[in-house]
Amino acid sequence: MAQHRYSRFFPYFFLFADLLCLNSSILFSNYYLFNSTTLTQPYQTLHLFLNVIWLLVFFGSRLQEIDRNSRLLDHLNKVLTGLVINLSIVFALWFALQPVDYSRKFLFVAYLGFTISILTWRSIWHYTIRYYRIKGFNIRNVLIIGKGDLAHSLVEYFSENPELGYKVEGILDEVQDRDKIDDLESFTTEKRTDAIFCCVPNLTESKIKEIIDFAENNLIKIHLISQFSKLVSYSLSIEQFGNIPIINVNSIPLDNSLNRFVKRLFDILFSSLVIAVILSWLVPIIGFFVKLESKGPIFFKQKRHGKDNKNFLCWKFRTMTFEREAEFKQARKNDSRITKIGNILRKTSIDELPQFINVFLGDMSVVGPRPHPIELNEEFQPRIDRFWQRHAVKPGITGLAQAKGFRGETVELSDMSGRVKLDRFYVKNWSLILDFKIIILTILSILRGNENAY
Repeated sequence: MAQHRYSRFFPYFFLFADLLCLNSSILFSNYYLFNSTTLTQPYQTLHLFLNVIWLLVFFGSRLQEIDRNSRLLDHLNKVLTGLVINLSIVFALWFALQPVDYSRKFLFVAYLGFTISILTWRSIWHYTIRYYRIKGFNIRNVLIIGKGDLAHSLVEYFSENPELGYKVEGILDEVQDRDKIDDLESFTTEKRTDAIFCCVPNLTESKIKEIIDFAENNLIKIHLISQFSKLVSYSLSIEQFGNIPIINVNSIPLDNSLNRFVKRLFDILFSSLVIAVILSWLVPIIGFFVKLESKGPIFFKQKRHGKDNKNFLCWKFRTMTFEREAEFKQARKNDSRITKIGNILRKTSIDELPQFINVFLGDMSVVGPRPHPIELNEEFQPRIDRFWQRHAVKPGITGLAQAKGFRGETVELSDMSGRVKLDRFYVKNWSLILDFKIIILTILSILRGNENAY
């Protein structure tokens, strides 16, 4: 079809642009570190190796396939997932082979440049192609079969979102337009139909099967839509039990094994870096001042609920005077139990850094809902709807609620409700790029200071 005859070249364009970003970043790194535009022999081998790895990741992660319905965040999350897998392969081989002819700084600068450039060009592409569709190009002609509220809602959605590039060429009713449905080949050929949407409630089962058979035999995309408008607040997915399709109403992104692998890989890399670069020298210093001011252990360990409500010991630097078997009591503003060094640690969130040990061990994640003391969970769970949904994923050192300013004591029900609402949003909408955004927002929040941090 003339309107989208160039679409088949998009995958090649994606590959070319990605490789251009990678190779430009490698050459920039070489110039930045060695003040040369020419790679030496060892780095030429590394150059080839990095290109081969990206080719494998590119096709393995299907980075050439971009759904026109995807949001920018979905698109960038897919690219970031590929980058994390790419880096894990490179680092694994690096540590296994222990090369002495290469600079680690070279890799850091190259991949920093690659990450920035690939995310930038992919973002530009996202908005460019959407603008292109608004102008009437890269269009997909759509046929809707089954008149009714669903059909009209779909037409309205396509009309309100022209950047998706769907053009409705007709809405057919099984009874009124029987002749046209019986002769779909003529109708779809005339309209150059690219996709058919079947409104399930308005069609018989036999007719749906007939339409599906026709679409598959004529290379037309087929979609089934049903009346689930009352379930829009839930995360829906289709599972297969034998030959029976089942709708899962509470699926989350981290149910996917690849997503869990990528998040865990990021957690290991990030926590290892913090432990090696920061905690290795910070723990003795903090420990000295904690011990100097008050007797007791350097670390405070408390049982908290983790994923699936399983208990684990959460680590923190001790910030209060030590009491054995002390009764649980939330820290309050100007709490007399908080030591002077503890006050500094709390204000700067340094007291949370030992939790990177929890992350490395697999009890926590860098980003996720904050783990509350068990007594606090037991107090608020009966009062807040779907409270336990926040425990469908691993707890985090920081989370969306903390990045948005929900820190410190939770006195009112509204305080906890606000946290839980943001935690549930995170669980349902997790993406790697959302994790990066939360990390950046958390750092900015710490630098600005937060009056609730005490």
